Amino acid sequence: MKNLFYFNLSIILLNLQLSYSQNKETVVSMSDSNWEIAKGTSTFEIFDSRETILLNGKAILKNKQFSNGSIEVDVYANKNRSFAGIIFRKQQKTMEEVYMRLHKSNQADAIQYSPTYNEELTWQLYKEYQANVTFKNKGWNTLRIEVNHNNADVFVNDEKVLTVDNLRTTHDKGEIGLFALFNNRFSNFKFTNKDIVSQTKKEKKHDIEPSIISQWNITKALPFIEEKLSFDNFLKKEYTTVTTEKSGLLPFSKYIEKPSSGNFEKNKEVYSVASIIIESNNNQVKLFSFDYSDKIIVYLNGETIFKGNNAFRSKGIQYQGHIDSDANKLYLNLKKGKNILHCVVIDKANGWGLIAKLE
Repeated sequence: MKNLFYFNLSIILLNLQLSYSQNKETVVSMSDSNWEIAKGTSTFEIFDSRETILLNGKAILKNKQFSNGSIEVDVYANKNRSFAGIIFRKQQKTMEEVYMRLHKSNQADAIQYSPTYNEELTWQLYKEYQANVTFKNKGWNTLRIEVNHNNADVFVNDEKVLTVDNLRTTHDKGEIGLFALFNNRFSNFKFTNKDIVSQTKKEKKHDIEPSIISQWNITKALPFIEEKLSFDNFLKKEYTTVTTEKSGLLPFSKYIEKPSSGNFEKNKEVYSVASIIIESNNNQVKLFSFDYSDKIIVYLNGETIFKGNNAFRSKGIQYQGHIDSDANKLYLNLKKGKNILHCVVIDKANGWGLIAKLE
């Protein structure tokens, strides 16, 4: 009995020790020995009596993995056009990102969540995950992310500003780091790995609309040169069947990699052909509702029926190019038997996507 008591006590102490270790905050100094500059430029220096990194690109914390818990960093105020944020659950070229657009203070898109697939940001595809935030125009702004399983709460200066209720990459762990575009200064990086907190609210189950197109056949990414585009070649290409998100959104970069990626508007345009077969019992007309990013050419049974441009800033300096399944509507004249719909979706940056319904 005495031996059993000491055995149980040792188990309890071990669990307490593991719990303490799991929930211990780790503070990371801003020195080049701790960080790998995965892309871009960096300078480690003392600024405002702090250790800082001036970054334009991505910096990944060496030899650390993150699953659930909190990540926090201070970012120095910046009125110039710039982006500054946190990377987490990074595996190779795919990761979760949350970043502040400091020049957009007090605007609807001041902060954004974007899953990054194959080094391509996708913020245009997720307009529901951005928020209006007022940043300090002097001193330091603190960005903190609390990650719990498939959810993340985002705080700026200790105020919750955004909840992401469905992290998109499906990664349950990975590397952590920093992201900056056009130079931003970071300090006071710290993180805590925590156990998953059980969900108190039951997740709502949303039935998928039967009209949503949930599977597409897509080609690999190819350089887009409009005058060399030939419908006859589409029939010869190799296609892969992919499944959309529940909303019907197809994020191309999740499945195929661009020949040149991660360079924002400096990317060269590429395209993929997304196709479906529509079986019809008779000659009839069906409504095709859809949206896309950046550009599209739609063919029905080999005939061009639509061309469109929804690119970032294509309709004005403030135009973001978000997508919505009801943005465009076409009436498809279907013949009896097999009909083939081809969508040539062209992209440069900020989110390569297609969403559609057939009603």
